[in-house]
Amino acid sequence: MLTRDQAADIFARIRKHATADELECLFYGGHSALTRFANNIIHQNMAEENYGVSVRTVFGGRTARAATNRFDDDSLKNVVKASEDLARVQEPDADLLPMESDKNVRPTQHAPSRHFEETAKLTPAERAESVGQIVRIAQKDKLTAAGIFASSESIEGIFNSHGLSQWHTQTSAEVSITMLAPDSSGWQKANSPNVANLSAISLAQIAAEKAGKSAAPREVPAGRYTVVLEPAAVLDTVGFGFYDFGGLAILDQRSFLNNRIGTQLFGGNINIWDDVAHPQQSGSPFDGEGLPRQKLKLVENGVVKRLVYSRGSAAKMKKSEYADKVGSVEATGHGFPIPNEMGEAPMNIVFEAPQDPKTIEQMIASTERGILVTRLWYIREVDPYEKILTGMTRDGTFLIEDGKVVCGLRNFRFNQSLIEMLSNVEQMSTPVRTSGEESFDMVVPAMKVRDFNFTEVTKF
Repeated sequence: MLTRDQAADIFARIRKHATADELECLFYGGHSALTRFANNIIHQNMAEENYGVSVRTVFGGRTARAATNRFDDDSLKNVVKASEDLARVQEPDADLLPMESDKNVRPTQHAPSRHFEETAKLTPAERAESVGQIVRIAQKDKLTAAGIFASSESIEGIFNSHGLSQWHTQTSAEVSITMLAPDSSGWQKANSPNVANLSAISLAQIAAEKAGKSAAPREVPAGRYTVVLEPAAVLDTVGFGFYDFGGLAILDQRSFLNNRIGTQLFGGNINIWDDVAHPQQSGSPFDGEGLPRQKLKLVENGVVKRLVYSRGSAAKMKKSEYADKVGSVEATGHGFPIPNEMGEAPMNIVFEAPQDPKTIEQMIASTERGILVTRLWYIREVDPYEKILTGMTRDGTFLIEDGKVVCGLRNFRFNQSLIEMLSNVEQMSTPVRTSGEESFDMVVPAMKVRDFNFTEVTKF
């Protein structure tokens, strides 16, 4: 692994070649490994290790980046020249702020370690053994298993010419399993910095059970139903909303929160935080400019209370017509590396636990007629301002009658407003770290939602 001291030495060598007014280096990379399986056999095992540095230079309001993954002196000299040549031909940006100084940066939040030796040292043989356990469960139930077991160890760091220095190391392990039957399927996925938190056997058993119980699916007509959304289904819908919580999205008028901040937008039982230090979260405690990520309550009792800001977006917002409509305006440590078009976004979403959490089983038991959804996929945005999403159910969709799951169903296409969905939540479970396919990992609950809009029945 590239160490902080090694990165500091590379930065010092880069500085010797720089003539720019300001200099910033982002370090990234690590080593990763992947075991992929399908048709009940491992068909791919790969590993790679790579580190890079992205060099940003500034000349009088002009800025640009160039990157390299080679750290010899000639390569470092070339990447600095490339960045400076690009910066010199840019149009000056009157809103570009000086790089942050270490004197102005508060210590980052205290967060639990996200680096675990057991994960970092995971071997191909150990991943293969877990895949073998998954396959044995599939074969016992006459199913076909496919998926991945991946692990990685990564670094992220930032140094600049004003003395700022931040460094983060992390490990990650991920298991994704699809169990296939002739006319049904089941799925489970989990990710954690600590591989000890993952149980391939448990995930495989749940996926196999879903494939078995959804066999010979019935067809029911499309329409509005009470649904029980498992956490992965919640994750992949709500994930479409959080890039709109940035200050620049408001300024660009591309956010569904324009003219809605401070209003009752969701149900009173919806409370959402951005909290990088939460024990089930992951990621670095600083942003793309090196600022510490603040813990913020974004939504309180269904009312959007806060936005997140990079330094530049906060400065723009204070001068804008929106300044007195968006609440507190300050840099919150959520900016992406400069230059970028997105500005910032909250990336450590945590739903607050409800006062009376229910298990998925309790939600089902309280439902006279409804649909249980394992996950959603192929989700696209139909109406950005009303946040209407379309997509399909997949890998375990079930009919609920009289408080019981009675059979599998053919899948549905849905057209559903995220705003309406979060206004119709009747029950929630205790939030858990959740992985999906359409969004980044979050800490979210399962939800029982009324009047979820299914528009078509699929043929599978």
